[in-house]
Amino acid sequence: MPQKDTLLHLIAGGCSGTVGAIVTCPLEVLKTRLQSSGLTLRPVFQVQLGTVSGTGVIRPGTVTPGLLQVLRSILEKEGPRSLFRGLGPNLVGVAPSRAIYFAAYSKSKEIFNGLLVPNSGAVHMSSAGVAAFVTNSLMNPVWMVKTRMQLEKKARGEKKMNALQCARYVYKTEGIRGFYRGLTASYAGISETMICFLIYETLKKELAESQLTSRNGEQKGASDFLSLMLAAAFSKGCASCIAYPHEVIRTRLREEGSKYKYFFQTGRLIAVEEGYAAFYRGLIPQLIRQIPNTAIVLSTYELIVHLLGDK
Repeated sequence: MPQKDTLLHLIAGGCSGTVGAIVTCPLEVLKTRLQSSGLTLRPVFQVQLGTVSGTGVIRPGTVTPGLLQVLRSILEKEGPRSLFRGLGPNLVGVAPSRAIYFAAYSKSKEIFNGLLVPNSGAVHMSSAGVAAFVTNSLMNPVWMVKTRMQLEKKARGEKKMNALQCARYVYKTEGIRGFYRGLTASYAGISETMICFLIYETLKKELAESQLTSRNGEQKGASDFLSLMLAAAFSKGCASCIAYPHEVIRTRLREEGSKYKYFFQTGRLIAVEEGYAAFYRGLIPQLIRQIPNTAIVLSTYELIVHLLGDK
């Protein structure tokens, strides 16, 4: 029975991850471009009043392009297909990564329920942390290639590298270690996963209890899965806002030939050179992408587990 349950979670996780990746790929490309140090900042001149004489002082500054400006630039210079850069490795990686994640989460939850207070917040956070650690360790090379492909800027009509060519190039220029750039930032991002699942499991438990008292044993309906989608969306939104800076650091670490070498060194450089606001560049497309994506993934996962579990 445990092997059957693990297979069920593998299938459900893989299918749900694939659906979410295809639907939200353009938003991920936009997010990655906004996070990049290669983003072209528009120069502006700000007039500031002097503190003593009251005269105006003109100071140069920069403004980060917005989501729509980056989208327009990609469409004009690179063409619509560039919005799906990295989809190949994403599809190759998302199904096994989601499958590994949900299988590891389910198994960890089973183990921690025997060690800690069953179905408590500590169980959910610990299980999510273990699952994220395992998944990030195994899948980082795939996500590294995906990020490099999304950052590649070629004019419309110019030949772009495919996933295999990109992987060969990374290996040729940086060796095996090149595939693990950004892994420390991914480990830091485990906190986001733990927060997300803590909130989600708490909301799911509350929803299950309220539905149990109002339904008197009837089968789950469409409204139940809509409730789970909303719970997942709210959970991911909260977790993303809290833990977002690690995403920017991870993208910078994965840039080709960059000055960013280590997690804390990258964080210091960004803070000194661009200010703390730079840690939240790309947050809007991230929220637009991740909130529906997580809602789709978790509700699809719950639906498949419910349907196949009954059988």
